[in-house]
Amino acid sequence: MEALLRTLFQSFAKSQSVGRMARRYGLRFGASRFVAGETIDGAIEAVRALNATGRVATLDHLGEFVSTEAEAELSMRMCLKTLDAINEAGVEANLSLKLTSLGLGISDELCMRNLTTILNRARLYGLFVRIDMEDFTYCEKTISIYKQLREQIDNVGIVIQAYLYRSIDDIENLKALKPNLRLVKGAYKESPKVAYPSKSDVDDNFKRLISTHLMNGGYAAIATHDSQMIDYAKKLIQDLSIPPDRYEFQMLYGIREDLQLALVREGYKVRVYVPFGSDWFGYFMRRLAERPANVWFVLKNLFK
Repeated sequence: MEALLRTLFQSFAKSQSVGRMARRYGLRFGASRFVAGETIDGAIEAVRALNATGRVATLDHLGEFVSTEAEAELSMRMCLKTLDAINEAGVEANLSLKLTSLGLGISDELCMRNLTTILNRARLYGLFVRIDMEDFTYCEKTISIYKQLREQIDNVGIVIQAYLYRSIDDIENLKALKPNLRLVKGAYKESPKVAYPSKSDVDDNFKRLISTHLMNGGYAAIATHDSQMIDYAKKLIQDLSIPPDRYEFQMLYGIREDLQLALVREGYKVRVYVPFGSDWFGYFMRRLAERPANVWFVLKNLFK
């Protein structure tokens, strides 16, 4: 049953018609647990609240798979507005973005132009930008673009997904750049031809990615809500004598706040991924697909 629900939510995440229907009800579905509102002002307030408890953040204006250059430019301008808001508010946050929202599905040149504009603005403010990894079809292009950027720009990082077979090779191929990598398990539905179908294999590969990247000397943003995985990372960090400026733990807004605060009390850096915007439906569906038990939370909100 859980596998069926996961497949259902992942298909919903890609459906524009289902998304339009859901957005008529705003965040009433319960998405407000995972999404910090639809406006930049609401997102900044959420970051302020996180900062007050010792946590930092990364802001993500939700949106992906634009179909026109005008839509890609609009997304780019929203990223610029987010960077402006972070700078003006003086909050501790950086920016995350998806390349498909900047036109990667239209042309590589359009995407690179929009992305470079964003990175230049971020560098002006001394801010960091994280390129999110999307489904497997965009993996190679995303890594290629990242490599091109790093020839001239340092204030940019990327995401590596543990469920892909190729990820350990990607980490080794990026080693010379001393990259800032966000290491995650992965949230898209992928074919067993390219991704581990077994959770235990994904977990084993996640551990391999963490240890390899830390030993390679790069910065590791260890993104997980799995207590056992966090304990593994803590012990590894201690055994390898990794200094605090070489890693952080990352979690999603609205998930395992108890664990986030516990890590802060222990002296670890914790960054919370804070999504916002009107195009929240696909992100919300992927959160439900990761943990279908959250469906009961949604149903309770619908009938309040």
